[in-house]
Amino acid sequence: MTSPQRLFDCLDILLEKGDKPDLLCAKENGEWKKYSARDVKSIVDQLTIGLLQTGIGYGDGTDEGRDKVAVLSKNRPEWIMLDLAVQQTGAVLAPFYPTIHINELEYTLNDAQVKLMFVNSADDLEKVLSIKHRVPSLREIYTFEKVENAKHWKELFQPVGENERKNIESVAGKIKNSDLVTIIYTSGTTGKPKGVMLSHNNILSNVVACAPCLPVSDLRSLSFLPLNHIFERMITYFYLYKEASIYYAESLESIGDNLKEVKPNIFTTVPRLLEKVYDKIMKKGTELTGVKKKLFFWAHGLAEKFEINKNQGVWYNLQLALANKLVFSKWRDALGNNLLCIVSGGAACQVRLIRIFTAAKIPILEGYGLTETSPVICVNRFQEEMRRFGTVGPAIDNVELKIAGDGEILCKGSNVMMGYYKHPELTKEVMDGEWFHTGDIGTLVEGKYLKITDRKKEMFKTSGGKYVAPLPIENKLKESIYIEQAMVLGADKKYVGALIIPSFANLKDWAKSQGIEDRSNHALVKNPKVKDFYRELIESFNKFFNHVEQVKRFELLPEEWSVEGGELTPKLSMKRKVIMEKSSDAIDRIYPSN
Repeated sequence: MTSPQRLFDCLDILLEKGDKPDLLCAKENGEWKKYSARDVKSIVDQLTIGLLQTGIGYGDGTDEGRDKVAVLSKNRPEWIMLDLAVQQTGAVLAPFYPTIHINELEYTLNDAQVKLMFVNSADDLEKVLSIKHRVPSLREIYTFEKVENAKHWKELFQPVGENERKNIESVAGKIKNSDLVTIIYTSGTTGKPKGVMLSHNNILSNVVACAPCLPVSDLRSLSFLPLNHIFERMITYFYLYKEASIYYAESLESIGDNLKEVKPNIFTTVPRLLEKVYDKIMKKGTELTGVKKKLFFWAHGLAEKFEINKNQGVWYNLQLALANKLVFSKWRDALGNNLLCIVSGGAACQVRLIRIFTAAKIPILEGYGLTETSPVICVNRFQEEMRRFGTVGPAIDNVELKIAGDGEILCKGSNVMMGYYKHPELTKEVMDGEWFHTGDIGTLVEGKYLKITDRKKEMFKTSGGKYVAPLPIENKLKESIYIEQAMVLGADKKYVGALIIPSFANLKDWAKSQGIEDRSNHALVKNPKVKDFYRELIESFNKFFNHVEQVKRFELLPEEWSVEGGELTPKLSMKRKVIMEKSSDAIDRIYPSN
């Protein structure tokens, strides 16, 4: 068998090994529907012929000349089937997040000159129809779910006979490893979206390089991170090439139930979701009484002291083994009791969380990368000796790292993007020859393990001329069970301030114990007793920072930041500019004019 050259080669390789009965799986009418490798291949080929017959294809072969197809949908098997079919035609897929702002959607559809669009449901269809008259290139919209007066995606399916199969092979045969496969628009935290162009080789090289880093035998995965992001899309092809089963979660709210049903060996996540899992566990721990409560916090205390690659002695090991049997086994049960590891990316994960979960035999492999790098640059390995707490691991194969004079992380390798679509001048800004400027600041621990210290653009200088990196301060504050989200401020100001979103579930429990009657979010953030409580809390964290970094003033906000509210990107990173605009009154209270 020849080594794969294009992403869509995975299906033929899978079928050479035999059929896999549960390659892609999703809930339909309350039951898991399983698509075998043969089912997927059949649907992909039928759709490929349908797309070719509508004129979708390779065009003149240039990046701009090739047809663009868009998808706006939640994760489901049809998403990946569409991706594979579009690839086989030689066209290019542009994926979008379902909650994308309407203005951003209009801009990106026109920028990519999208011809066909696939959406999940009636709501998504309505969103696209509202701007269709302003997107002249858009010919048709198809839905995955059946929607009245809309074209269902199966209307495109065409029978595949011998002639059609030869046609698919003929078209696919022209598609090269170096060809553009997708344009991913980065929502970014500032400015207009940029279209990141990735080739088959960019993503496939990442798939191959990640293979030695993760467990690969007979895996069952749960997928819930958005497929329109390169992290979940790349790991999907890792699963397909490693013959893993992919089960799609019904929604973010149903993840807990789906974990117990699917019992996955692996899933990918972002730190924000891990924080929520941890907060739920801690809340349950505080609700325990008597011996059970003492046991819970004894086990938690042991986990906080856990070190990787270090024998902490017979007594500690015996205690931890007992904690795992009595307490942490229940944590593992809640996650399906079958996990080999969790892979975390997209943002910095609290070291404390990684330490505690790893002690509980739920290894978290934190990695690092960007859309522009397909995405993985570094990752902590499944093999314990290749992991270090507080780092994002060593570089993967085929990727080189170096730290610039100003501390910026640079990388080069076959995973680095082709460039920004239609914007060679923006590409030049981030490329120094073969070296890509990540925009992140970091250091190499032991000359090998990358430690991210901050985003270059997010570092700020106080009016006293001192530089402050907000990320470590924010992550430290979020270690408190009473702080859900935090954003550190202070550019050109005399001191550092912070916007704080309390963890309202925990705060309300505390408020009840204090006899506070009005426990609505808005009342709590204004309550003097609550403000004093948070003042003491923040003071307890300030001892970890030097004088310049210490939070001098803060404001409590009543509503959690979200993707829907526009304050977070789809991968749950803060849009600092948006938050500052929406919270201008609170910021004025932190920095009153003299």
